[in-house]
Amino acid sequence: MNKLEALKDYIRGLGSLAVAYSSGVDSTFLLKVAHDVLGDRCIAVTGVSPSFPKREREESEAFCRAEGIRQIFVEPNELADENYASNPANRCYYCKHRIFSKMLEIAQQEGIPHVAEGSNMDDLGDYRPGFDAIRELQILSPLREMELSKAEIREYSRALGLPTADKPSFACLASRIPYGERITAEKLAMVEAAEEVLAGYGIPQYRVRAHGNLARIEVPEEYLGFVMEDTRRKEILERFRTIGFFYVTVDMKGFRSGSMNEVLS
Repeated sequence: MNKLEALKDYIRGLGSLAVAYSSGVDSTFLLKVAHDVLGDRCIAVTGVSPSFPKREREESEAFCRAEGIRQIFVEPNELADENYASNPANRCYYCKHRIFSKMLEIAQQEGIPHVAEGSNMDDLGDYRPGFDAIRELQILSPLREMELSKAEIREYSRALGLPTADKPSFACLASRIPYGERITAEKLAMVEAAEEVLAGYGIPQYRVRAHGNLARIEVPEEYLGFVMEDTRRKEILERFRTIGFFYVTVDMKGFRSGSMNEVLS
């Protein structure tokens, strides 16, 4: 039995499921498989937050409409939690605990005993304090349960015809702000607007790290010359300054996931 069939059997045994859905590669795959197996006994639950870009929410809505999946939105209001807003190194724990607690409440209201999230085996290699909240709240992680890697999830997603098969990885916008620097809705909005600028140039993977009024752009190494082309460089600078960044830099190491965690090692 391959891992996809094993995943289906695992989900079938649950009877019903609420999937924490972000429109990313992993949660889209999990939601698709769960809905195929469980039908209306599967629902999508999506967080609405300043740290979750409008683009991602719209993509989640479009997918659920196309697949006929009932989607429920939840507002964790994590900025009201000082433990989160003060941005400690374990910020992700407080965010995950807050949002999954609310998702559990929704699942209970719907008569669904289980909530599942979409982390995979590759996620175990990074600093992920949110996993502590997932474990404490007994949130299911079916993709890790089946020992699925990101590459395998992309492969299965292609076979299922999912639009996210080759979608770049994404992390919440709060991950763009250095630990210890307070998270505000204004800062998150600035980051979102700046990343939309880069997306408009067709750059496949990017991050805008916000260090106060300085923006540090991360793009793949092969795109460093692209963003530094004179006309484009000036356009980016002007648009970032309009957003509110006074200084704009390009990280010479290029894009890498979790670069803010480098200071922890």
